[in-house]
Amino acid sequence: MNITDMLMHKNAKNLPPHEIHKTLSEAVMGEIAVDWRKSAVKYNRRAFYFSMEFLMGRAVYNNLLCLGLTDDIKKAFFDAGEDFTAMEDIEDAALGNGGLGRLAACFLDSAAAGGYPLDGYGIRYKYGLFKQSFENGFQKEAPDDWTRHGDPWSVRREEDAVLLEYGDMKVRAIPYDMPIIGRKNENIRTLRLWQAEALRENEFCFEAFDRGEYLRASENAVSAENISRCLYPNDSTHEGLKLRLRQEYFFSAASVRDIIKKHKQNGKTMQELPDYVSIQLNDTHPVVAIPELIRLLIDDEGFDFSEALNVSRKVFNYTNHTIMAEALEKWDIELVREILPRIYEVCLQINEAFIGDMYIRGLSAEKINSLRIVSRESSHSSRTLLHMARMAIYCTSAVNGVAELHTEILKTDVLNEWYELYPEKFQNKTNGITPRRWIALCNPALSGQISELLGDGEWIYDLDRLKSLKKHADDSAVISRFAAIKRENKKTLADYIKTHEGILVNPDSIFDIQIKRLHEYKRQLLNAFSILYFYFGIKEGRLKDFYPTTFIFGAKSAPAYTRAKGIIKYINEIAALIENDKTVREYMKVVFVQNYNVSYAEKLVVAADISEQISTAGTEASGTGNMKFMLNGTVTLGTLDGANIEIAEEAGAENNYIFGAVSKDLKEIMKSYEPRKILSEDPLIFRVLHTLIDGTVSDGGTGLFRELYFALTDGASWHVPDHYYVLGDFNSYVKAKLQINADYRDKRDEFYKKCWLNMASAGKFSSDRTIKDYADNIWKL
Repeated sequence: MNITDMLMHKNAKNLPPHEIHKTLSEAVMGEIAVDWRKSAVKYNRRAFYFSMEFLMGRAVYNNLLCLGLTDDIKKAFFDAGEDFTAMEDIEDAALGNGGLGRLAACFLDSAAAGGYPLDGYGIRYKYGLFKQSFENGFQKEAPDDWTRHGDPWSVRREEDAVLLEYGDMKVRAIPYDMPIIGRKNENIRTLRLWQAEALRENEFCFEAFDRGEYLRASENAVSAENISRCLYPNDSTHEGLKLRLRQEYFFSAASVRDIIKKHKQNGKTMQELPDYVSIQLNDTHPVVAIPELIRLLIDDEGFDFSEALNVSRKVFNYTNHTIMAEALEKWDIELVREILPRIYEVCLQINEAFIGDMYIRGLSAEKINSLRIVSRESSHSSRTLLHMARMAIYCTSAVNGVAELHTEILKTDVLNEWYELYPEKFQNKTNGITPRRWIALCNPALSGQISELLGDGEWIYDLDRLKSLKKHADDSAVISRFAAIKRENKKTLADYIKTHEGILVNPDSIFDIQIKRLHEYKRQLLNAFSILYFYFGIKEGRLKDFYPTTFIFGAKSAPAYTRAKGIIKYINEIAALIENDKTVREYMKVVFVQNYNVSYAEKLVVAADISEQISTAGTEASGTGNMKFMLNGTVTLGTLDGANIEIAEEAGAENNYIFGAVSKDLKEIMKSYEPRKILSEDPLIFRVLHTLIDGTVSDGGTGLFRELYFALTDGASWHVPDHYYVLGDFNSYVKAKLQINADYRDKRDEFYKKCWLNMASAGKFSSDRTIKDYADNIWKL
């Protein structure tokens, strides 16, 4: 590919970055077209990954890396007098909210790199999540129109459009295909994303327009397009719930029909479907695909219900991503009947089959009623709910958690009764990340050092090879170079923050970073409280020799999550408090970066000294941010939660900073836990917590801080004070943070040795390993 000629022909010097990006992307798409077509027909048995989210990030640099073209393209840009980094202005494809969507993206990358026939299905949201900015410290949301300059990495496939029927409307699902390139191995996988459009004959009503009813003239098109307009509409209203259910059925049903169409085109019968197809349901969002497949087999293929259910059990598998009760979806059965009347009937049949099976097993009526897939909300409620996780377990072959602790909690607690019924279905698949994006692409200097030490660059396809780097932990020259790379990455991040946030950051300070979705269980509030603890300690002379630290946050709150928005405002107020205090600001700075996304994360994970992974033990299923930091040589400050446990096992607890109560003890602790007792006995915690109500910082008269205070002390929506044990873990957390500060200040070489050993121990956390496990033990590829 002569990119230089192409760029010069396009007169790149006069083109904005998005035009350069379009030109380059189209050239690459032309280069891979033949291999992409071959990959689509190459295999017999296949797997498909159904996910509500695919947080892909920016494609261009990742695809060039995986094709081995980065150096050639850089030279071509240089020869054309163009800046290769200018394409960093290109928007991320922010079609996800956090770890769930980024995991799906990593899995597709690993399947492509490993030669596995795995393709993805999801929704092509017009606006993705949202663009975040801060106004007076409050989060503000704006539409994220990520395709406004086009989408050169996707191909519209009009010929594969699917007609979908709801109880009150019909829509067309139009697929857009995105190539997934893991390495130059001719195995290019596909992410097919569905866009909702009105039927052509309904998309515009001229009669209404002629009558001057201009809004009504387009209402059919608007109603249809709303289905794929935004990720996760606010479901606190009835209309929001309806839209959310429409979305889940939209992509699940379109995807099932697409798979059946391809299966038949290959000359296979529907009885053979389980021999050629395995579908992984990423959380409960796509579980409606189960009754849809059963419906199609009955209505279109002549199967009886038992035969259709049997096929479903062989085709589908279910990944559980949470122990949070509110995330185990339950739909009002009357809403299902209204929106999806035929699916409603199939779900009732599934429920009846389950009840029959349980009686055959000898379960009591009381026990069966407690497990029913369709059941009353409570003895005091007339509302009947459809339990999606229960249907997923009953109608699939395999159920997996995403970290060892998470899977054990599913077996022994959250899904214990189901585990006792179907122990053979339960497996663990510890999550992973792709080494291509999360070190080779985002940290080329460290990748170069690793390749020199290992003799080649193939370790990014075999991350276990990093283990041999442990022998260099005592080599001062190696560790000094590693520290210098970290310092340069910190300087790059500081420059980026200055440009994008207008904030000056000292690259010689400790970079203490917490980046993840804003949720109470992830405990950004605990981090904020510790910062205030240090602030008061420095200001009052109790904390001596505190090494300068920059505390960096990146997170988005769901637009309707009021308490999470209050925490964002609180952190921004703390940042202002410190910045305006001349006696403290030379020791501390707080930065909450705006519009945190994959591309921002690529700069943050390589620059961190401390990886904050501080969720309440037993609440985080796995986490993958912890793995990204670890792979780039960062120590974990964390609880024994999710994959933190396995990180500590691989790298050694002595090379990380573990604190807090453990999961097996917390249930008993919470029975007698009294946050107000802690406040009465500990004046330092009292001082910190009272900043929420004593005027130290302002919530602008909204009452958000006061609500946070009383949620911690007296309980609020959870009806349990301090449900996530923030105050209970506080002193242990502060002690661990102060230990890191002292180690960095006084034992810098030892600290960077710990960082190096974390990087060298990260092999287990490659998504290549996770995908091989799925392929061997669930999908049978």
